[in-house]
Amino acid sequence: RFRETLLGKRVDYSGRSVIVVGPSLSLHRCGLPREIAIELFQTFVIRGLIKQHFASNIGVAKSKIREKEPVVWEILQEVMQGHPVLLNRAPTLHRLGIQAFQPILVEGHAICLHPLVCKGFNADFERKEMAVHVP
Repeated sequence: RFRETLLGKRVDYSGRSVIVVGPSLSLHRCGLPREIAIELFQTFVIRGLIKQHFASNIGVAKSKIREKEPVVWEILQEVMQGHPVLLNRAPTLHRLGIQAFQPILVEGHAICLHPLVCKGFNADFERKEMAVHVP
């Protein structure tokens, strides 16, 4: 089903980046760069800003996100708590080629993974790219 709907097509709520080792992460967590995370979860953050009365409308909320105000990162952390992400490394030949992880924010531009979960993706850390999807 994933091959038909997600893989090989342009879809919303997805991103792509290089993977790097994150040995301090738990096996069920992945590190998402701030730029990718705010882009993937933007609609949820906008809703959170309006619901918690930090913004009166969508335009104000988007400007707060653009200016990267501290409250945006707090709401993003809350949103990410309840939303696992799917990580995929092409080619997805078997069931372990796409797995769900609990995201956490990291600095930089690369997705962080624990080294022990890379076997299922058939990935090493030599400039391999992975796709991230928000279900």
